[in-house]
Amino acid sequence: MKKHVMLRNILIDAVCAGLALVVFALFHHVLPRQQQGLGIVITNPYLNESGKTDTGSSLGEVIGQIADAGVSDTPLLSAKGNRNNRNGGAGGSGKGGSALTGSGETAEAAADETPIGENFSEQYTDTVVVTENSYTSPDIAIHVSEETVGATTYYLADIYIRDITCFQSALAQDTYGSGFRDSIENMALLNNALLAVNGDYYGNTGEGVVIRNGVIYRANRTDCDVCVLYYDGTMKVLPGNTFSVEDAVAQGAWQAWTFGPALLDTDGSVLTAFDSTRRIISANPRTAIGYYEPGHYCLVVADGRGESAGITLPDLSQLFYSLGCKAAYNLDGGNSSIMVWENEIINNPSGGGRESSDALLIAEVKNHE
Repeated sequence: MKKHVMLRNILIDAVCAGLALVVFALFHHVLPRQQQGLGIVITNPYLNESGKTDTGSSLGEVIGQIADAGVSDTPLLSAKGNRNNRNGGAGGSGKGGSALTGSGETAEAAADETPIGENFSEQYTDTVVVTENSYTSPDIAIHVSEETVGATTYYLADIYIRDITCFQSALAQDTYGSGFRDSIENMALLNNALLAVNGDYYGNTGEGVVIRNGVIYRANRTDCDVCVLYYDGTMKVLPGNTFSVEDAVAQGAWQAWTFGPALLDTDGSVLTAFDSTRRIISANPRTAIGYYEPGHYCLVVADGRGESAGITLPDLSQLFYSLGCKAAYNLDGGNSSIMVWENEIINNPSGGGRESSDALLIAEVKNHE
C-alpha cells in the first residue's frame, strides 16, 4: 500500500514539474513578451561634429545609463575617446526605436558628411532607375543575382549606399522583446524596403548585443562573435567576450548583431576551422553579410535541404573571400534564410520559411523623383 502511495506521489510530482516546464517554455519562448531594453540612442558623430544636432548627454553619462540599467556582466573597456560624440537616452521603451534623421534636410546632411558620402559616385544615378534585378538612385545602388557554386544555389545582393541610414533593421511588430515574430516579407513591406533578409533572430535568446538603428536594446555578455556596423560605414566582427559597449558608443555603432561566427579572419582570409558543432558547420541554408569597404556591402542567402545542397561554413568563408570581402558574418540560417527583393521572396526557403524577430533592410530615407 505504501509503495502505491509513493508511486502516486512521484507521478503527481512529475506531472506538476512537467506542467511547470511547459508554462516556463510558453512564457519565455512562445508567448510574446515585450521587454524593457536599454533604449539608449547612439547618435551620428558626424552630425554632432558639425553642430547640427546634440542631444546633450556626454559619453560618460551614457555609460552611466548603461551601468544603472544593470548591465554589470558586460566588459566596459576604456573608450577610444571621441569628444564629438553626444548621446541621449530614448527612455526604456520596448517599442522599436530609431535614430533615423527626421527631415530631408538633415538626412541629406548626414549623407554628405559621413565619410561614405562621396564614395562610389559612379554607382548612383540622378533619378531612380529600376530593372528586374537592379535599383539605383542618388543614395542606393543594388544589383541582385542568382548564382551557383557546386550543388548550391545562392542569391547575391551587391549593395552600395551613400547614406548609412539606408542600411536599416526592423523589429517584428515594431517591438523589442521575446516571442514577437513576423515574416521577412511583411517587415520589408511595412518599412518600404527595397531589399530585406532575415537577421540574427535576437528574440530566441537573452544573451548578446542588440543595437538596431542606433539604439542599444541589449548588451549582455556572450561567447558568440558580434558584428557591428558603424555610422562611418565600417563593419567589424568582434569576439563577444571582449565586446565593449563603451567602445560601441564612442565609435558610433549603428547596428550590432549577435549570431556568427565570423567567416573571415582579421586579415580577410579564409577560415577553415570553426568553434561550433558538426551539425552547424555542415551544409545548411545560410544568410550572411559581407563587407568590402565603407559604403559597399553584400548580402548572401543560400538555399538548402532541397534541390540546392546548402553550404558549409568553410565553403561560405571561401565564397566571401572569392567575392573580395574584407569581413563577413554568418546570420541566422536554416528555415529562416529568406531574401525579399521588391516585395517578393526570390529564394526557395527551406520548409517554406519561417517568421523571425528581426530583419536587415535596405531602404530609401529620402524621396527621389
